Amino acid sequence: MKEFHLVEAFLEMMSAERGAAKNTLSSYEHDLIQYGEHLLDQGIPFSSAQVSNVEKHLQNLVTEGLSASSQARHLSSIRQFHKFLFAEGIRTDDPCNTIDSPKLGRPLPKVMSIDEVDKLIGLAQEEATNTKGTPAKRLRAARLYVLIEMLYASGLRISELVSLPKTAANTSGRFLTIIGKGNKERIVPLSDKCKTAIALYMSHMKAGYKGEASKFLFPASSASGHYARQVFARDLKELALRAELDAAKISPHVMRHAFASHLLQNGADLRSVQQLLGHADISTTQIYTHVLDERLKQLVEEHHPLGKV
Repeated sequence: MKEFHLVEAFLEMMSAERGAAKNTLSSYEHDLIQYGEHLLDQGIPFSSAQVSNVEKHLQNLVTEGLSASSQARHLSSIRQFHKFLFAEGIRTDDPCNTIDSPKLGRPLPKVMSIDEVDKLIGLAQEEATNTKGTPAKRLRAARLYVLIEMLYASGLRISELVSLPKTAANTSGRFLTIIGKGNKERIVPLSDKCKTAIALYMSHMKAGYKGEASKFLFPASSASGHYARQVFARDLKELALRAELDAAKISPHVMRHAFASHLLQNGADLRSVQQLLGHADISTTQIYTHVLDERLKQLVEEHHPLGKV
């Protein structure tokens, strides 16, 4: 594609300077090639594209049936690209400045109740402390228990959790240092129950793990070298079924939502939850504002004189 070297230069910048993930770079590349082909059909280079050209491309996406979220992603890719062209002196303006993003009807995240989480973790703990079965079976149970305990106690992304280094087994401190999206570092809490679960898991590792030495806390014979998030999702749903819960609404990501929602229900502020989740932008965390709305409503009903009428 003509001028594709500009897209390549943009992708290199996003990778080297901003630490964009592989999937993010793939999305940028896909969106910008599609945008570039639209301009190429009209004989327009990136350096000459105007607001009307960008808007026409977005209209074409609507005609093709793309969802509002996909349209917003395309526009975000084009915005970032034109900012790059401006910063590099390839353009003297940014044609995306006056274009509004598509309106998104953002769905509320699925959330487990505190009782459901207690029931799930309780069964995981019960199975992990069961002395029956082979060492390998007891290791699998202990691994599932510590994964669930850590996920709910810290709100880690599933990819961050399964790829934790072996050094995370050092439970002398109260926090874990996590390198999240964009290579950004954050601190997450390590509760006493997590420490106990890790110790139990490590004792079973010594007895039941037959694989090669690994740098990961949860090693596996996978391409990545660690326990796969898809396998964790499957094991979690199977545990939910054994706990007689609705497995269809339970996943690692739903438990991360539960971590955030339950914190807010119990008095945490949105900014603190943002930092714990590792969200770069507070707007991402604002999907939980419905929890705050409910808490404020309850506060008024319980403590305001008119609420007791």
